[in-house]
Amino acid sequence: MNILFFGDITGKNGRLAIKEILPSLRQEYMADIVIANGENAAGGIGLTPETADELLSYGIDVITGGNHIFAHKEMQEALSTDINIPVVRLLNYPKCVIGQGFWVNNKAAVVSLMGRVFINGALDCPFHTMDTFLNEHKELPKIIIVDLHAEATSEKRALSYYLDGRVSAVLGTHTHVTTADEQILPKGTAYITDVGMVGPAYSVLGNEPKDVIERFTNGIQNRLPVARDRCQIVSGVWVQIDDKSGAALKIERVRREVIV
Repeated sequence: MNILFFGDITGKNGRLAIKEILPSLRQEYMADIVIANGENAAGGIGLTPETADELLSYGIDVITGGNHIFAHKEMQEALSTDINIPVVRLLNYPKCVIGQGFWVNNKAAVVSLMGRVFINGALDCPFHTMDTFLNEHKELPKIIIVDLHAEATSEKRALSYYLDGRVSAVLGTHTHVTTADEQILPKGTAYITDVGMVGPAYSVLGNEPKDVIERFTNGIQNRLPVARDRCQIVSGVWVQIDDKSGAALKIERVRREVIV
């Protein structure tokens, strides 16, 4: 099984970059499933039903979320009325929260999970949440992919070792910066601290540099627009997984530049 996983898609140009590059990447890596984090796809923050449909039409099979997944009311309404939509909110939200924390087809399961260090300490413990999930869903496919949306590197690495051998991959998102620590852990789980983002190459995490500089220099929490750069970075990973055991065989960073 070949999995392509892309980091946080940021804004309209990030969406257009995926549209431009995904057909060739899907063919190059013979991808069976394409996963992308879409929590910043609508104007740089959140996701709407329209932007979700757009991304799915480009060949993405399932969209994972993060701390901004409910930024737009329309997305809240969509997740509350259509439980079959392939948009995954965080699994470690309380069970009363609308939407699903995982997606499953006959080939694989995809889980969206968020850390609590430096980001949202009010969520349920991601370690215990995954224990409960795996214990309650014994019928899951062998291949299980976890999008771990978190800030702290130590929390990401700790959770990856905690899940080593129980899931196929723990792939970090949220920081928008690709790390160079991709590896197969001792019991067969693929890991990377952060896969990066799909968005403006000349930016600060996808935002206009001058606006971010203003935040740092004057302390005012001004609106951060997506950078207006035509050059887009497309960052992700390719993971090859054994169908029978669910163990990862290879993990490789994917990085392209696209002009849109």
